[in-house]
Amino acid sequence: MLGPDLPQTPPNGADDPRAAKYDGNAYQISQGGRYFAWYGCAGCHGSDAKGRLALADMQWRHGGALDEVYAFIARGHPGKLARYGDLIPPEQVWQLTAYVRSLPELAPERRRRQDLDQVGEPQGRTWSGPVE
Repeated sequence: MLGPDLPQTPPNGADDPRAAKYDGNAYQISQGGRYFAWYGCAGCHGSDAKGRLALADMQWRHGGALDEVYAFIARGHPGKLARYGDLIPPEQVWQLTAYVRSLPELAPERRRRQDLDQVGEPQGRTWSGPVE
């Protein structure tokens, strides 16, 4: 259910006031980490975001500002990345954006804890069902 605090639209610039509810918010970042696995982002970026298309190094070709990261996740690039903005709700794209922007500061032990917490949850194309 959508509530008054859930964004229903993309950021309206790098200084969108809604960013304060996402950047640095542990819950929003962890949800973004879950969606990172759910939507198969690890296929190209690696589960630790240090794969062949690394994200953890802040060397992003399309910019690292809030609105730039959101736009790239939502629109992708033709022929290479799904237009996730057409597939998932804006709230989840906001959470993915918060997660991606947090990667340079995300401690390895926290990432490992997140991986352990996600065992049995959907993992992009590799999920085969719940762990029993």
